[in-house]
Amino acid sequence: MSRTSRVLLAMAAVAVAFAAADTYVVVLALPDMMTGVGVPIDQLQRAAPIVSGFLLGYVAMLPLIGRIADLRGRVPVLVMALVLFALGSLITTVAYDMPSIVAGRFLQGVGGGGLVPATLALVADLYPVERRGVPLGVVSAVQEIGSVLGPLFGAAVLAFSDWRAIFAINLAVGLVLAAAIRALAPRERVSPEPRGCRHLDVVGLLLVLATFASATIVFLRPSGLMRDLTWGQLFIPFAGDGRWLTPIGAITTAALVLLVAWCWFAPRPLLDLRGWSRVLVEADLAGALLLAAALGGVILAFATADPKVEVFSPRGRWYLLGAAVAAVAFAWHVRRAASPLVPRGALRRTPAWGALLVSFFVGAALIAALIDIPLFARTTVYPDDQLPAALVLVRFLIALPVGAVAGGYLIRSFSPGVVTAVGMLMAATGFVLMTRWGLTTIEEPIANVALVTGGLGFGLALAPVNAALLAFTDDDVHGVASAFVVVSRMVGMLVGISALTTIGLRRYYSEQLEVPPVQEVCDGKSRCKEFSDLLRVAGIAQEHAVFWGAAGCAVVAAVLALVLFRQVRPTRLAARDVFTGGA
Repeated sequence: MSRTSRVLLAMAAVAVAFAAADTYVVVLALPDMMTGVGVPIDQLQRAAPIVSGFLLGYVAMLPLIGRIADLRGRVPVLVMALVLFALGSLITTVAYDMPSIVAGRFLQGVGGGGLVPATLALVADLYPVERRGVPLGVVSAVQEIGSVLGPLFGAAVLAFSDWRAIFAINLAVGLVLAAAIRALAPRERVSPEPRGCRHLDVVGLLLVLATFASATIVFLRPSGLMRDLTWGQLFIPFAGDGRWLTPIGAITTAALVLLVAWCWFAPRPLLDLRGWSRVLVEADLAGALLLAAALGGVILAFATADPKVEVFSPRGRWYLLGAAVAAVAFAWHVRRAASPLVPRGALRRTPAWGALLVSFFVGAALIAALIDIPLFARTTVYPDDQLPAALVLVRFLIALPVGAVAGGYLIRSFSPGVVTAVGMLMAATGFVLMTRWGLTTIEEPIANVALVTGGLGFGLALAPVNAALLAFTDDDVHGVASAFVVVSRMVGMLVGISALTTIGLRRYYSEQLEVPPVQEVCDGKSRCKEFSDLLRVAGIAQEHAVFWGAAGCAVVAAVLALVLFRQVRPTRLAARDVFTGGA
């Protein structure tokens, strides 16, 4: 493999890590983001779309993007995904209300999610089957490193600026990475219509600048312009009080319409909309929309729920019903379409569809660690400080990418099924050790044994699952197949957190029944502390129940890997070949 190809893959991996960090960056910034768009801090439930909008974009569009990567190459999709990520970051930066910030987060999700299948497929393109282990491990590792860097990146920016600076940095980094990947790619594979890339479209560029400039004024509403007697008239609504029903809003809309028309009809436009529309049709846009509706229904049913009181939201039954109808329609469409989103037989081999099933249970177990380890810390030793509680999870997350690289190395000598099973049994062991944690265990060194064991175990399982999938699918469906692995894990995480939290709450309420009423206990300062300790013991019992459930999911994933990946054989290479990739 050439040096340019290595650098290209490295840039793609950096993009994956940066987009993954954006998934977690709202952990600390969410309260400020709510205030910035006019949502009171005491109405946290109204902020759910900020999170679920990103998840919806990340998951629902993945199969379509993966299929486009199969049809038109990995690099064009990487570039377009980064452009969408940057555009979403721009909209989020200047957002002024909930719809605008959710739209920005949705586009960030679409762009960030699209990077993953394209990068995994790029690994399959650049490396033969016997040499993919370590590169897949590295990609999996950098994806998980994002979960460590996201909150830290957010905290660092918030220490010097406000939340908008986070997404302004995302915008700059996204554009720089897109330009770098485009420059590294072979000229003929940069876009679906190469002829349009050799000509500078001045008109299109001017229309883009005009659209963005006027849209920025609509979003930011500079006070100097608004107070000016002449320019201030641009902000007077024609009717009502909407920002877009103003002269500057109309100018922005007209500029956007002209830009779309130019990109559609011009012979060599800045963005060839007709070319990309043909790509969408060829990739089966209709099927992708049906699948997106099915996945979106599942995501909304669980992501909009309050896991403290319900498995899925009050409207969850309707979301799930809609998802079921869309899934049936998608299955019918796949059987009838000439070129379906998922080519018939693409996942027919047992390790291929088995990778999706294993990934689901890996996600169901992993989410318990990501959510409930910090919750355990808050319940016990850090009840009033979120940051130290979140930092407890860092010990787990640092071990995870180390395990991911090790997993990629081990499948050179051992079956991916065995490596996955060992990893998930290690994860289950970590959870079992967590069920022994008490009121002060988090502060003791012994807690690191469970955290490191669990993190290494999950890391070991990531590369083997991807390797099994890529080895038993055809080259021309690697993109869409990789997308479905990511989708399976994300859906597993959503279902897992709801189901495991419900199990934990039942244990909590059971323990709470044994706690005397507050008036019988709290008759003095020491007695009130005793009552508080009793409630904390009930909270610990809740987290222990979640950890037991997660251990069960991890064991299921281990057994499935042993059974479903038994056809996948290791490739024995010399140590030198492992680290050089055969270059």
